[in-house]
Amino acid sequence: MNKTILVTGGAGYIGSHVCWRLHDAGYTPVVLDNLSTGHEWAVKWGDLVRGDIGDADLIRTICTDYKPSAVMHFAALTDVAQSMREPDRFFDNNTARAKTLFDTAADCGINHFVFSSTAAVYGVPHADGYVNEDTPLQPANPYGESKIRAENALRALDSRGVRSVVLRYFNVAGAAPDGIGIGEAHWPETNLLPRVILSGLGYEGPLSLFGNDYDTPDGTALRDFIHVCDLADAHIAALHHMQNGGASDIVNLGTGHGYSVKQIIDAVETHLNKTIDVRIAPRRPGDVPVMLTQTNKAQRVLGWTATSSLNDIISSAVTWHKSAFYADLVPSLQSHGTK
Repeated sequence: MNKTILVTGGAGYIGSHVCWRLHDAGYTPVVLDNLSTGHEWAVKWGDLVRGDIGDADLIRTICTDYKPSAVMHFAALTDVAQSMREPDRFFDNNTARAKTLFDTAADCGINHFVFSSTAAVYGVPHADGYVNEDTPLQPANPYGESKIRAENALRALDSRGVRSVVLRYFNVAGAAPDGIGIGEAHWPETNLLPRVILSGLGYEGPLSLFGNDYDTPDGTALRDFIHVCDLADAHIAALHHMQNGGASDIVNLGTGHGYSVKQIIDAVETHLNKTIDVRIAPRRPGDVPVMLTQTNKAQRVLGWTATSSLNDIISSAVTWHKSAFYADLVPSLQSHGTK
């Protein structure tokens, strides 16, 4: 079997960590990325092909030249608030172009896909905040809806003998161990943990806390945080599942434990040994108060369980953002504005 894997969005945060883990597992990633939010420096474990997932001719060329045995698809727009402002852009990139990728790669004979999806497909969960893979899909924002449509486009290929594992992420955070040289690097940053850390380190001003009046124990939103390295390992497990004859499936990836925004802020303050200037702001459209997952299916289908603690997640992220490498990146990140 050809151990080359096409990784779309492999120059991005999650994609680069998956490429690292693929390499360690004996695979050769080939990255397809337009570098709109990814970084050339993050492509360390295989070739980079610069281009768009909606370019069918380019997909065919990659399949001819590299003969990948599977596709792992990460290239997507992910900012919930932005999706509320620009829904058409999300449906174009996350759905229409993804469908072009799926259909073209399948036409080239690729029959294993691992798809990066999101808990945003579930919308507002029941009172206890927990969802599982059978929870009805009721997305609260266009981002979640765009991912549902892409999931459906991929699953439609089952009739052609194409197998896929859809992985619905919860809140991904953390970074690879110091020395690997990859981590989260966007500007402006939209995810909670790096926003808290960057504010605490002085890279950004006061931290905006979007809503402290939710029906939760401390009034701030409650989330399930998963270490990006655990997440990357789940993708290898999904690939092995299909290679061993496993059927197409949908699996949630999280820890099953909830932490509030305030708890995250408090924990970062402890790691940095300083108080962060927090300003209360209105809730953001499309956000939900509580989102946690049950983990039974990931254990049963993939044999996978997240092993990292919240302390592991925060410690690795703080180390990354305090590194000299990240400090050298900041001027470039700021000048580009969206990376």
